[in-house]
Amino acid sequence: MQMKKIMRFARIFGKYKYLITIVTGVAIVGLLDENSFFHRWEYDVQIAELKEEIEKYELQYERDSARVSDLKNDVNAITKVARERYMMKADDEDIFILSDDKR
Repeated sequence: MQMKKIMRFARIFGKYKYLITIVTGVAIVGLLDENSFFHRWEYDVQIAELKEEIEKYELQYERDSARVSDLKNDVNAITKVARERYMMKADDEDIFILSDDKR
């Protein structure tokens, strides 16, 4: 009984050995390999995310470059930054800080 099953399997394998080999090879390369379809898809997603991040940083760079240019050329821009960020004031001014904190 056991021998008949082995012989039948050997006959089927012998008849379709090329097909089985090709299907196995494609499955290994297409699904398990480092360059498989799944990994390729993951790389495409990662590339898209990195391109979005590049665009974000390019916009930020352009904004910051314009801001630096303003600060180099305009004295009023420097005064504005000093007043807003560092709470500096002129001698004849008072500063009032309003807060929305609910304490």
